[in-house]
Amino acid sequence: MTQLRIPAVYMRGGTSKGVFFRAEDLPPDSTVRERLLLRTVGSPDPYGKQIDGMGGATSSTSKVVIISKSSRPECDVDYLFGAVSINIPVIDWSGNCGNLASAVGPFAISEGMVNVPENGVAVIRIWQVNTERKIIAHVPMKNGSVVEEGDFHLDGVAFPSAEIKLEFLDPGGADEEGGGSLFPTGNLMDTLDVAEVGNINATLINAGNPTVFIDARELGLVGNELQRDINDNRALLARCEAIRARGAVAMGLATSPAEATANRPATPKLALIAAPSDYLSSGGKSVSKTDIDLNVRILSMGQLHHAMTGTGAIAIAVAAAIPGTLVHRSSASRPNPGEIRIGHPSGIITGAAEAALRDGKWAVTKAVMSRSARRLMEGWVRVPAKT
Repeated sequence: MTQLRIPAVYMRGGTSKGVFFRAEDLPPDSTVRERLLLRTVGSPDPYGKQIDGMGGATSSTSKVVIISKSSRPECDVDYLFGAVSINIPVIDWSGNCGNLASAVGPFAISEGMVNVPENGVAVIRIWQVNTERKIIAHVPMKNGSVVEEGDFHLDGVAFPSAEIKLEFLDPGGADEEGGGSLFPTGNLMDTLDVAEVGNINATLINAGNPTVFIDARELGLVGNELQRDINDNRALLARCEAIRARGAVAMGLATSPAEATANRPATPKLALIAAPSDYLSSGGKSVSKTDIDLNVRILSMGQLHHAMTGTGAIAIAVAAAIPGTLVHRSSASRPNPGEIRIGHPSGIITGAAEAALRDGKWAVTKAVMSRSARRLMEGWVRVPAKT
C-alpha cells in the first residue's frame, strides 16, 4: 500500500496532546484535508481505541493543530484547532483548545516561523482562528531553544516542566455564530427546558469557548466525582448531552439539539459546578476544600475530562468575575476576588480574569493562566494514499 509521508510534530500542551502540522504541508482542499486528518488520528473507530492512528482514544488526545505564519501585522502565527471525534467521521472546528495553545509558541519557535531572543522570554502573538481572538504566549528561551524542563507542576501531567504563561485577550464573545456576545441570551442566568431532564438553571457564556454551567446537584452529583464515576454511567452522560445540546440551541450555536449532538460535539462545553469539598484526585493527591474556591467537572466530546480544559478555566474565571452568574454565586466567598482556585479531577488550577461593565454590558479584557508544553516526537506521519 502506498502511503503519504507528511511532516508533523506530536506535542503535549497542558493536559492535552495533538498532532501539529504546518499549513503548507497539508492539502489546500478542505474536504481532502479533513479526510487525511481523520485518518492520521485513526477516526472513525467503531472500537473507540484509535489503534490505527495517532489518537489516544480520549477527548484530550484526539486533536489536530494547523499552524501558519499570520498575515495580520499584530500577530505572528495563526492557530487552527480541530477536535477529532473518535467514533464518527467529524472534526469539530468550532472552538479553541486552551491547553494546546500553550504548545503553539514552542512549535512556531522550533519550526523557525518566528524571530525570538536567544535567551529570556519569547513573546509569541497568536491569532486563534476558530474563535477569532488573540493569545499572547510567554515562552522561556535558553541558547536559542525553547526551555522545556523546569519545576512547574501542572495537575494532570505526571512530570514537571517549564512554565508558559498565556494571556487570552478579549476572550468574551468567542463564537461569532452566537452573536459575538459574552452572554448570547442576554441573561446572566437562564432556565433550560430539557425534555429528558426537566428545567435546569444555567449560565450560558462565550468566554474561551462557549460553555454551559449548571449546578452538579441538578444531576444528583456531589461535584467532586472522578472520571470513573461519570464516564461509566451511560444514562448520566446522555442527560449531560441533552443539557449541553439544549444549551447550544439557546446560545444560537445550533438549530436543534440533534444538530448540536451530530455536528457540534466540541462546543459548547458542559461544566458541572459545586461548593468546595475534600476529595482524592485521580493521581492520589489529597485536595482540601480550604485550598479551592469551587469544584468543577467539565465534559469534553461527551466524556468527563480527566483534568480541566484550558478554555474551561478561562470560562470559569470570567464567569466568577461577574456578579449574577451561577459561578460567581457559588464562589462569592473566595479570599482573592481577582482569581479563582478550581478543583478538578486531577487536582487544582488557578485562573484569573478582568471584567468590567461597558455601556451596561459586561466585557472581559483579559484572562490569564499558566500551562506547560513539550515536543514529544517529530518527523512524518504516514497516511494511506487512498484515504
